[in-house]
Amino acid sequence: MQDEKDVVGGIAANDLAHGRSEGANTLKFAPYWWEAAPRPDAPPADLPAKTDVVIVGSGFTGLSAAITLLNNGRTAVVLDRGVPGFGASTRNGGQIGSGNQKFRVKRLIALRGEAKASAMLREGMQMLDYIESLIQKETIACHFRRCGRFRGAMQPAHYDAMARDMEDLKAIAGVESFMVSRSDQHAEIGSDVFFGGSVLPADASLHPGLYHAGLMARIAEKGGLVIGNTGADRIEADGKGFRVVTARGTINARNVIIATNGYTDGLVPELGRRIVPIGSGLIATEALPQALYDELLPKNRVYGNTNRVFYYFRGAPDERRIIWGGRIGRSGGTTSPSNYRHLARDMLHVFPQLKSTPVTHAWDGLIGYSFDEVPHIGRTAGGLHYALGYCGTGVSRATYFGHKIALQVAGDANGRTSFDDLNFPAYPAHAIAKHAVPVFETWYRFQDAIKR
Repeated sequence: MQDEKDVVGGIAANDLAHGRSEGANTLKFAPYWWEAAPRPDAPPADLPAKTDVVIVGSGFTGLSAAITLLNNGRTAVVLDRGVPGFGASTRNGGQIGSGNQKFRVKRLIALRGEAKASAMLREGMQMLDYIESLIQKETIACHFRRCGRFRGAMQPAHYDAMARDMEDLKAIAGVESFMVSRSDQHAEIGSDVFFGGSVLPADASLHPGLYHAGLMARIAEKGGLVIGNTGADRIEADGKGFRVVTARGTINARNVIIATNGYTDGLVPELGRRIVPIGSGLIATEALPQALYDELLPKNRVYGNTNRVFYYFRGAPDERRIIWGGRIGRSGGTTSPSNYRHLARDMLHVFPQLKSTPVTHAWDGLIGYSFDEVPHIGRTAGGLHYALGYCGTGVSRATYFGHKIALQVAGDANGRTSFDDLNFPAYPAHAIAKHAVPVFETWYRFQDAIKR
């Protein structure tokens, strides 16, 4: 039984999964991460008349770019339409990988060629290493840990395919991994749902709220500005650079970086046509008894599966809670318990032991998806720099791409990446694509369900 002192309200996971409302009025519709790192809605700072670089977007991309610019002697101002950190950078699951999970190696080779595939995969590992080095260099206390990732096979055929893919990943990019058979998987996870799985031991985790707050603090210490509630309404070239027009005034800059990812809108139509925002939802349980927590997550890694509509989960770094994520439901609005029912159902399918455990937090955010499912970095025809399109693997990618685009702005050759020369395709019928996402997701979820 749960200790009385640990009970903080919420709705029982089984009730949430079945649409029962008892306890739903105590469900908190806000990221669990904000408990340790609140999003202060302070009055915005005065807008300076000029700066070297204006960065639009205060997520991990924008903040990482600002730190690199400040460390290289440039001035930087980060603008955000809302409260800094209100978007996906403090709403994700805090899982950190190399970004290699989107394509099997053979598929990536077929799409890009072996040399380019190898370069992209190897740079994915550099992204993972870079975020660790940044956290250490800037002494950000955010529970960073190289915990490893277990990915569970939903079918026996998935296990065999994963094993071959891990061999390919080692051969082409030197990435270490190991397979765990179904008979041995209880050493990794307290569930019988999976048919074994793979482990990437170098993958990591952190507390995204504390990481974001740490980046903000370092920018302030270095003399940079992060100004919230000050959206960029227009960006105009003026011959010397750009004029960024906001409702609170205009700021002149030599360069502009667009770092909006899933919150990309019509500010720069050229980029808006290339990103579709996709909702991602998460729930958090209340703190579990130590014995139950150890049973479910014996290695305390980050976790995922091989479904087409996949879910991901982990333990909270500061308490014995389960953080469970997946695509967001489409009915009832983001502050409706019905929007999170499928997350509770998936969680109980894997961990029926949590049937009576209260879910205390539920929240959502927007992922930025590119048409070709790879991130993009570069410069528009009008001279605006950008880094976006992380497709759900943005913690390390955003941090790394923010650093690299800042170096490119500064004219530093170290800003080069293997992604620089990739064609950035627009979505055909972009407006239709945004509305088609739920339809395809429902179909994929049905296919996953009938194959269980």
